[in-house]
Amino acid sequence: MEKTKLWINGVWTDAQDVYTLTAPYSGEPIAKVAKASVEDVERAIDGAHKAFQSFKKTTAYERAEILYKVVDIMRGRKEELAKILASEAGKPLTTALTEIDRTISTYQFSAEAAKQSMGETVPLDAAPGTKDRIGYTKRVPIGVVSAITPFNFPFNLVSHKLGPAFAVGNTVVLKPATQTPLSALVMAEIFKDAGLPDGALQIVTGSGGELSDALVTHPLVKKVTFTGSSAVGLKIKEKVGLRKVTLELGSNSALIVEPSTPIEKVVSRCVGGAFGFSGQVCISLQRVYVHESIYEPFTKAFVEETKKLKLGDPLDPATDVSAMINPYEVERIKQWIEEAKAAGAVVATGGEFTERTLTPTVMTSVQPDMKIVCQETFAPIVSIVPYQTLDEAIALVNESDFGLNAGIYTNVLTDAMKAADEIEAGTVVINDIPTFRVDNMPYGGVKSSGYGREGVKYAIEEMTELKFITIKTTI
Repeated sequence: MEKTKLWINGVWTDAQDVYTLTAPYSGEPIAKVAKASVEDVERAIDGAHKAFQSFKKTTAYERAEILYKVVDIMRGRKEELAKILASEAGKPLTTALTEIDRTISTYQFSAEAAKQSMGETVPLDAAPGTKDRIGYTKRVPIGVVSAITPFNFPFNLVSHKLGPAFAVGNTVVLKPATQTPLSALVMAEIFKDAGLPDGALQIVTGSGGELSDALVTHPLVKKVTFTGSSAVGLKIKEKVGLRKVTLELGSNSALIVEPSTPIEKVVSRCVGGAFGFSGQVCISLQRVYVHESIYEPFTKAFVEETKKLKLGDPLDPATDVSAMINPYEVERIKQWIEEAKAAGAVVATGGEFTERTLTPTVMTSVQPDMKIVCQETFAPIVSIVPYQTLDEAIALVNESDFGLNAGIYTNVLTDAMKAADEIEAGTVVINDIPTFRVDNMPYGGVKSSGYGREGVKYAIEEMTELKFITIKTTI
């Protein structure tokens, strides 16, 4: 069992305390992980601020080259990185490989974006008395970015913080999830090998509850970017003050299935969207609203497709679904299912538990106020609900505190556009599941799903300041 350290100012640094990291599927110890103190965080922020003074002066070409080298190194270590991810997160190996591919794409998008930061000229002579003035804008880096990331996509969600930040010359203090520190720490090696200056990336591992105040309130931190629960995000929002902040929070993503939908062509995709990585995805398909005319055949096909999924060891290439992240989450969702059953909900398939796993579960006869419907399950469970009219379906989708991604299957253009206009979400996906995401699209939600947007181009806007320069051409 290896012992990890903190990555501060370009060197591996011991912490005063450690904790034991265990594998979600087997429960076996993986590593002893350094547990940072508040003093460690302060040292990391100070170091990132000092590094920023020189890193902000690097050229777009130099920053792009660093990111391109990260891409090359990751391609050469792809299998190794996927195994790290499968071991510490319990993500099936095939899914882990897909995440590594997406992470590589995100860093490549960031490298390309480093060379595309542009401003605009402002026609000051449009105002009276300013014929001898010109003006233009430019995007400038803001400084130290504090990044706090979750367990479910520990490579790719980290890349959505680091890639855009480094593309424009910011420095980053990263606090990865307690369960998935190894994915972040291996990136320290990769960025070092790619030529990132010492201090530009700082990594502090440990308890978010103990470290978050220092990470979000330190006066040298100019932006906080957080992906995680809505409850924690709200607390961060209250503390950041005038600093910039991006919050990617919870969801209970919904899909409308209209009568024109060819069931046989979409059901496998829907099952994948519901149960990929045991449903522990912010935009996992949680609610499916199916027109009453096709409800019975759709539900039957969905259940049969779900039964085909194999639950097992994440390192087995044949595994489709593996463990939830820890036994506490298994117990939580078990209680939610029992509450729903007591109120009349029916388990169409699944609902079988071990200490660490839940078989993919399909629920019917649910009510809107059940926790499995109105809250974020973050588990391999989906509810299928019939509806009569599109207006009713849209109202059901919107009857949520969340609004990240939503989807609709329909072959009727006017219905598709109606849904696009009326669904309350950051993204509306037409003729695909709400779990769809690629890494250059804007990504973020409304209501309790968050604040601000990610996606490389859009994250860069959030990680820079707009500066205006004006020149008087005569004195």
